[in-house]
Formats: sequence, structure tokens, C-alpha cells
Amino acid sequence: MGFFVRRLSFYFIALLFAITINFIIPRAMPGDPVTMMFANAAVQVTPERIAAMKELLGFVDGPMYQQYFIYVKGILSWDLGISIQTYPQTVNEMLGNAVGWSLFLAGTAVILAFCLGSTLGIFAAWKRGSKYDAFISPGMLVVQAVPPVVVAMLVLYTFAIGTKWFPSTYAYTPGRTPDWTSWDFYLDVGYHAVLPLFCATIIQIGGFLINMRNNMINLLNEDYITMAKGKGLSENRIVFKYAARNAMLPSVTALSMAIGMAIGGQLIIEMIFNYPGLGTVLLNAINQRDYQVLQGQLLIMTMFMLFFNFMADILIVALDPRLRKGGK
Repeated sequence: MGFFVRRLSFYFIALLFAITINFIIPRAMPGDPVTMMFANAAVQVTPERIAAMKELLGFVDGPMYQQYFIYVKGILSWDLGISIQTYPQTVNEMLGNAVGWSLFLAGTAVILAFCLGSTLGIFAAWKRGSKYDAFISPGMLVVQAVPPVVVAMLVLYTFAIGTKWFPSTYAYTPGRTPDWTSWDFYLDVGYHAVLPLFCATIIQIGGFLINMRNNMINLLNEDYITMAKGKGLSENRIVFKYAARNAMLPSVTALSMAIGMAIGGQLIIEMIFNYPGLGTVLLNAINQRDYQVLQGQLLIMTMFMLFFNFMADILIVALDPRLRKGGK
């Protein structure tokens, strides 16, 4: 319980710090989004109407600390304000429509990368020094080192623009009404998700592969592995039941952290494929200087990352009894 309270306090302070930075950054940017909105409309607007719109959107005049407390009060009531670019739609509605697509893409990509990377890492450790290990380990590291924007552009050009095997944009066929009770709609969503999902998965496999490989190599030198070999146990049993089972612990905690980080890391992929997730919303908000949406999105991304990091801390203590005994 002491460990739980200490970690919870740490993440609460981290969240408060992130909220403060989130409040300061948009207000430090040049330009007035409300004035720009009326300027783009090319109509004559009275100063009174501009002042009323600023108050409605939360850009009130007054001391910075007063604005800060109003901002924090809105967060506590989960009122993130009204979007400037899609007025009168609220930020909650905009992000609520986008966050599901980002979670689907990030969660699926991390799970696929974890399964593939861990499996490849197990065999790379068991056959270390072989041609397989010499090819797969550095090969995945090279792929991981390539910027996501380069991977996404190559995949888009090759499989969408060049061969036209897959669609190049959006999460389902444009103009189609979403029907979550129809299998055809799910197939359409899966078909459109192939390329962005491939990009989000391939850039993460190397990390899980190297992590599992290193853990396995350390465990393969343990006495109980030597004894299992001496007893004549099958190779598959030694690899999966004895070595991989114990080597999986650090990888499971890395999985929890990777889900939170993947949501932020895949934004560029969503932008390139015009996927209706947080990445596309972020790009549009930056172009329109929609501070309300920017603040709301950065807040949600921070909360996701802190939550999954907290879950990783709790998970490693729950899975490893040595840490529980050490904390007493």
C-alpha cells in the first residue's frame, strides 16, 4: 500500500505539472484565435461581439492566475471548452470521436508488435550467433531507427498509390454511414486500417525483440536451464516453459508503457493516412490555432501516458513477489 500511495502521489504531481504546461504553451503562442476566426470569415464584426466570443471560448481578460484556476475548474468538471474550428461543437465531442480510432490503432499495433517481437526475440536468443540471429536482430533495429514519417510515406506510395492494393486515406469508405452492427462495416474498417496498422506495428517490433532477446540470454545461463538440458527435456519445453516464461516479466511491463507512448508516437502516421484519430485532429487544430482542442488533446495524451506507466508500476509489483518482499 505504501508503494501504491507513493507512486500515485508522484503521478498526481506529474499530471498537475503537465496541466500547468498545457495551460501556458498555447497562451505563449502569437496570435489571437478568435480574431483570426472572424478575419477568415471576411465580415465586419463589432468589438463587443469579439469580446463576447472570447468569453464564450474561455479567452477572458484578467490575471493569468485567474485564467489558470478557471482552466483547472473546467478540467475537474471535464468541460474542455468549445472548438473554434468546428463551432459550436465541443472539444469533448471532437476528441471523443477521435480517441476511439487512436486507441484501436495504438492498442492493436502494440499487441501485434509485442507478440511478433517477443517470439522473434525468443528464437534469436536460443539461436544466438546463428545466421538467423545475425539477420533478424540488427534488421529490426534498422527498421526501428527509420523515422515513422519515412516508413509511412514508403508504405503509402508502394501499396496505396503504386499498386493500389489498399486505400490511402480515412478509416472507412468516405460517404458510408458507420454501422457497428454490420460485419461489412467491420471488414471495411479493417481493410482501411491495414497500412497504418502495418506502419505502427513494424516500427515497434525491434524494441520488443531486443528486450526479449536480452532477457532470454541472461536466463539461459541460469543453473535451472542447465539442469533442464541435462535431464533431457525437449527444446520447446526448455525455451517456452522455463526460459521464456521468466523472461516475459520485463516485456509485460514494457507492453503497458508502450501502449501509452504509442498513442503519441503514431500521430504522424494518422496524419499521413488521414486517419480520423488524434493525429488528424491535432494537425487541424494547429492549422486553425484552435487552442481549446490543442489543450484538450495534449491533456488526454498525457493522462493516457501517465495511466499506463502507473499500471506498469503496479503490474511489475504484482507479477514479481521479490519486489513485494523487498518493500516490506
